[in-house]
Amino acid sequence: LLAVKTSDKNTVSAAGEKHDDSPKEEPWEKALKTTVIDMEVGEFQGHKVSVWDLLHSKYIPEENRKELLELYQAGELTLEQVKTVVSTIVTKAEAARAEHAANASSPKAESRVTEAEHTDLQED
Repeated sequence: LLAVKTSDKNTVSAAGEKHDDSPKEEPWEKALKTTVIDMEVGEFQGHKVSVWDLLHSKYIPEENRKELLELYQAGELTLEQVKTVVSTIVTKAEAARAEHAANASSPKAESRVTEAEHTDLQED
């Protein structure tokens, strides 16, 4: 179990409140949003995508996202490690999805290949 840290940001001066219209990004969060990966799969193909966007994409299950964020915030994973894990998950998930789609859409493709090989053997 993780201990919840209480923030000392609750003591904001009157001057600080005026400038605090937008919520401040944590340094770890900003790092995830500004670090981009050049992805070559799925909907991200040919685009540079932030680690943050990949973490929040359909490819990363919520439990994995929470675990990665907790480990990163705790300093147990480096930004580079998070980047590697996230890009690997996305790549594998997209490969599995593509393979499943190919198998589902053309179950006859395999039998055609077998027939073609059989025909070639007879011609020899």
